[in-house]
Amino acid sequence: MIQQAIPPATELLSATRRAQATHIVSGLRSTLSFNIAISLSAALIVLLGNGLSLPIAVWLSATVLSAVYRALSVHRLVRFNYLETDPDYALRFMSGGALLSGLIWASLPFCIPDFNAAGKDATISLIMVGISAGSMIRGIGYSQMSMAFALPILLSIVVWLSYLGGSSAVIMALDVLGLMVVMVQSNLTAERVFVSNEIAKLEATTLAESLEIANEDIQQKNSRLEVLANRDTITGLANRMHFNGRLLGDIAKAKTIGGEVALLLIDLDRFKQINDTLGHSAGDALLRAVGERLSATVRDDGLIARLGGDEFAVIVSGPNARWRCRDHAESLLQASLAPIAFGGSQSVIALSMGLATFPDHATSADELLASADMALYDAKGKGRRQIREFDPGLKALADRQRLVEQDLEAAIHGGAVETWFQPQVDLESGAIAGFEALVRWHHPQLGFVSPPEIVAAAQSLHLAESLTAHVAAAVCRLLSRLPALDLAEVTVALNVSPREFALYSVADMLELVTSQHGINPARLEIEITEEAILDTEGAGYQLKRLENAGYKLAVDDFGMGHSSLAYLISLKVDRLKIDRSFAKGVADSRANQDLIAALVGLGNALKLDIVVEGVETEQDAAVLESLGCRIAQGYHFARPMPVESLVAWIARRGEAKDNRRAVA
Repeated sequence: MIQQAIPPATELLSATRRAQATHIVSGLRSTLSFNIAISLSAALIVLLGNGLSLPIAVWLSATVLSAVYRALSVHRLVRFNYLETDPDYALRFMSGGALLSGLIWASLPFCIPDFNAAGKDATISLIMVGISAGSMIRGIGYSQMSMAFALPILLSIVVWLSYLGGSSAVIMALDVLGLMVVMVQSNLTAERVFVSNEIAKLEATTLAESLEIANEDIQQKNSRLEVLANRDTITGLANRMHFNGRLLGDIAKAKTIGGEVALLLIDLDRFKQINDTLGHSAGDALLRAVGERLSATVRDDGLIARLGGDEFAVIVSGPNARWRCRDHAESLLQASLAPIAFGGSQSVIALSMGLATFPDHATSADELLASADMALYDAKGKGRRQIREFDPGLKALADRQRLVEQDLEAAIHGGAVETWFQPQVDLESGAIAGFEALVRWHHPQLGFVSPPEIVAAAQSLHLAESLTAHVAAAVCRLLSRLPALDLAEVTVALNVSPREFALYSVADMLELVTSQHGINPARLEIEITEEAILDTEGAGYQLKRLENAGYKLAVDDFGMGHSSLAYLISLKVDRLKIDRSFAKGVADSRANQDLIAALVGLGNALKLDIVVEGVETEQDAAVLESLGCRIAQGYHFARPMPVESLVAWIARRGEAKDNRRAVA
C-alpha cells in the first residue's frame, strides 16, 4: 500500500494562491469589458431620464478609467510573473482594484438628482444589485476580491433605501441585505470548495507523478522502505520523520481552510531507572505496552508517534481538536493508573503531558512543538503525573532562560557577573567574624538575575567551573585586602553547588586560584549543602582533598536535609550554617527557639561553630545570642554589597568604634 505524500506546507499554500490568482486573471478581461458596457447602459438610462449632467459624465469617466487601470495593472502582474513568484501580492493588488471599482459604482446614486432607489430610479438600483450578484458568482475562486467590489455597491443601495423611508423601501432594503448575506455565504463556501479542489488536485498530481516513474517491483520496494522510514521499529507507531511531515501538512491545511491542530507530548516517568535496573528488553516491552495503551485510547482520532527515548506524541486535527485531544489526555492519565506488565514485572507508570494548539499557541509547526514541549516541562516540574496546557507565561520564562544562557559566558569573562559580600558578625562583641561571597548579575535587559538562575545556567552550559573560579578569584582579592583593614584572621566563605563535584575537580580549581593570588587556604571557607556530604562517591574524595589542603568546610542550610553525624565528624566540618527559615521571626516562635537551641547544642558537642543566616531584626539577634549562637549574618547587620562598598562599610565601623572609645 502506497501512502500519499503530503506536499510541504509552503508549496501547498503557494500553489493554492497561484491557482486563485490565475483563475481571476483568466476571466478579468471579460469582467472589465462587461463592467464598462453596464456602466455605459446605466449612464444612458440616467441621461434619458434626467438629461445630460456633469456628475454622470464624471462618474462614467471614473468607471472607464478604473477599468483601464485594472487592465493595465493585471498586464503588469502577468508580465513580471507576480502570479507565480508572489501570488499573495497579486491577489491583494487585484482586490484593491476591485474595491476601487466598487466604490465608484457605489457613488452612482450620489450623481443622480433626487435619486429614488424604489421609484423612478429603480432600474439603476436593479442594475447595481445585478452587477454585484454577477461579481459574486464569478468570484468563486477568491471571495475577497468579489466582496471588495460588491459589498460597497449593495451597502449604497441599502443606505439610499433606508434614507427614502416608507414600508416598501424598508422591505426592499431588508431584501437587499438578505441577498448580500446569502451571496457572501455562498461566495465563501465556493472559495472553500475551490481551495479544497486545488489541494486535492495538487496531492493527486504529486501521487500520479510518483506512480508514473515507478514500475510494480519498485513500488513494492518503496512501500516496504516507506514503512521502515515512517514507523518506529519498537512500537510500530509513527516515527519522528513521519510525525514531522504530518504536523507540517495538518498545519498547512488548517492555515488554508481553517481549523485547529492540537499536539500532545507525553513523557514516561522513571523510564531510565527501569532501563538501567531491568535492562533494555524490559524497557522496550514497556514502550510497546504504552504504545498499545495510546492506540486504544486515541484510536483513529489522530496520529500517534514515538519521537524517541520515552517521549510520545499525539496529533489531533479538525473541529474542536483542542478539546478532543484534552479528552484523550485525561483518558490516558486515568488509564495510566492501571499497572503495566513488562519484562516479567508490573508497575504503574506515571505520565507527564504537555498540550498546545494551533493557532491559539503557535503560528508554525516548530512553534507548536516548542509550546507543547514547554507545557510538558512545566508538567514535569510541577510534580509529574499531570496534564499542563501551554501558557504564554511559559514562553516568557523560556525566553528569559535563553537570554540568561546566551549572555552568561560573556558576562563572566567581561566582569558583568560580580561578586558581592555579606558580613558575618559576632553577636556578643559585634566584631566582624567573616564574609560570605555571593554572585550578582544585572542583565541589561532582564535586570537582576537571581543566583540560582545564574548557577543553573552555568551548569547547563558547562560554565560552572568558570563561574566558581571567577567568584573564587574575587574572594582571593578581598582576602588580600583584609590585613590592611585589621581583619587578617577573618575568613571568606565561597558557595560550591553539590553538582559541581561531578562536573569538574573543585579541589584542582581552588588550588590553582589560591596559588595564583598567594592566599592561605585556611582563610577560605568552602560552603557546601548537605547533599554533597551524603554523596560520598561523587564528592567525598574531593571534600577530603579540600580538608587536607587546609580549607575550612561549612555545611550550608543545615537542618533542611538529612545530614549524617558520622560524615560531619569524619570530614571535620568547621561550621554549620542554620537555614534562614529557622531564624526568621525566631523571637516569636518557641518551636524555632527549641530547634536552634538543639542545633547549637549539637554544634557545641561536635566542637563546630554555628552561624545563623537571615537575621533581620534586633529582637531576633538578641534571642539568638541568648540561645548560644555566636555568629550571625543578615539584613539586620548588613546587606550584600560590592567590594568597594564593603571596604567603605568596614572603615565606617572602625571609625564608629574609635569614636566610642574616645567618648569612653
